[in-house]
Amino acid sequence: MPRATLTRRVQFSAAHRYRRPEWDDARNAATFGACAHPNWHGHTYQCEVTVGGEIDPLTGFCADLGALDRALQERVVAPLDHRNLVLDVPAFAEGALIPTAENVAWWIAREVQAALGEATRVLRVRVAEEPGLWAEVEPT
Repeated sequence: MPRATLTRRVQFSAAHRYRRPEWDDARNAATFGACAHPNWHGHTYQCEVTVGGEIDPLTGFCADLGALDRALQERVVAPLDHRNLVLDVPAFAEGALIPTAENVAWWIAREVQAALGEATRVLRVRVAEEPGLWAEVEPT
């Protein structure tokens, strides 16, 4: 059977900052610039998740869109929207993953794949912090 991909875009708004707790403020500022500001900053993120597989000859689908939508709502939008990523999401707590677009995309890929199980493969996640800046991961 032929293979296809399916991409769904969701949006969430969240605050964050970049900081390594073992570094002093000067080193954090020199490394992360304005993203290290102690009073945080926020984005309206655009997140695209691409899944894929063989096209089912009975349904014409390569993935269960309902399952993907549920996974995105439960594993991405609900835990991230209108949150402070560092304070509200344990994976991005200070001393854990720095909430860069790259790390957020990687985290989303893992979360969505866990929700979908083996039935559908997450092929790519794209997270845009603004129209001209995004990161993409292709989980293996």
